[in-house]
Amino acid sequence: MTAVADPEGPGRAGDAARVAMELDRLARLQAQLVAHDCDAGLFYDPNNIRYATGTSNMDVYVLHVPCRYAFVPAEGRVTLFDFKACEHLSEGHPAVGEAREAVSWFHFFTGSRTEEYAHRWAAEIAGLLGAGRSPGHGPKRLAVDRLDPYGLRALERHGVEVVDGGEVANLARVIKSGAEIEAMRAALAACERAIGAMEAALEPPITEQELWAVMHHTAIAEGGGWFETRLLSSGPRTNPWFQECSNRVISDGDLVAFDTDHIGVGGYAVDISRTWLAGDARPTGEQRTMYGAACDQVSRNIEMLQPGMTFAEVSGRAHRPPGDLHFPPGNAVVIHGLGVSNEYPLVLNRELFGSDGYDGIVEPGMVLCVESLVAPAGQPEAVKLEEQVLITETGAEVLSAYPFSEALLG
Repeated sequence: MTAVADPEGPGRAGDAARVAMELDRLARLQAQLVAHDCDAGLFYDPNNIRYATGTSNMDVYVLHVPCRYAFVPAEGRVTLFDFKACEHLSEGHPAVGEAREAVSWFHFFTGSRTEEYAHRWAAEIAGLLGAGRSPGHGPKRLAVDRLDPYGLRALERHGVEVVDGGEVANLARVIKSGAEIEAMRAALAACERAIGAMEAALEPPITEQELWAVMHHTAIAEGGGWFETRLLSSGPRTNPWFQECSNRVISDGDLVAFDTDHIGVGGYAVDISRTWLAGDARPTGEQRTMYGAACDQVSRNIEMLQPGMTFAEVSGRAHRPPGDLHFPPGNAVVIHGLGVSNEYPLVLNRELFGSDGYDGIVEPGMVLCVESLVAPAGQPEAVKLEEQVLITETGAEVLSAYPFSEALLG
């Protein structure tokens, strides 16, 4: 185990804003642990680990291999359990008080000894939970965002009550500080430069995958992270939506639609969508009609958003395309939250809200994505647009700046 010192010395002076942001995020997370009557939280999701500690390590691998986790006490600094020989990665991150080697207890590592390793892991976590507790405090309550049956049973044998850590993390992350907003602006700017490189490369004939690779190249060169999807499609592959990029050759006159779904610079997500017209062809009347309807939907719904609205009000008042262009299953989402990833809240359209939605309040400091998908049933193409906005005391400020298509607006 390694004690982690606060960052000091040459090269750290410019990190003051980052350090303050990391400590503020930890305080928000700990406030939610207290509000949920938890002694601590244990987080495996790499987005939650980064939120709590400011650190990252092999994040995509960690998404499916549980070999890195953060123990966050309701008070005090974090104990970060990292991959073998990676404890040094916590240096310069003051939210981390101690770094230890993770106890990995999934079948790939442990084979027939999985339960044995799970018990070893649980004993260490229970020891951290018991540190500093007074006798008679009652059951130890631990918020965990991911846990399989072996781990749950092992913790319960140590008298630990496990509660949902996903809710704790979501509610901590929902309101952004000023420093977080500036970090999100930087992530957006870098991603939009990658979008610009991709648009410049859109010269038929080019395949969808070749075009998407331009986005990857530029975004990673800018310091961004990974893409959570590969949602870029063209022509008849745009409708129905949710077809990831393929080796289809883009032709002159095709619509090309994409959704960034990018974990960008500094670990902050960028989630915007654009639709372009490929080549030098003039857009058809149908393409312009769909594009105009999508633009109208996004702009009206941004204008509608006000702090204090309930999610039910947002759903009920949201503008939608004309009936012949509106396909409720494809237009399921009106808005959703964004931070270090897609996050709370998620507001569904009025057709789905009553059966599948939940209520809440739009608050200043939320960053929301405003969606439009105009994908008429049975038609050959679709238009996808999405903007990223900040809820202020007076309304919604658009954070995303990449322009809409002049060719399709014309």
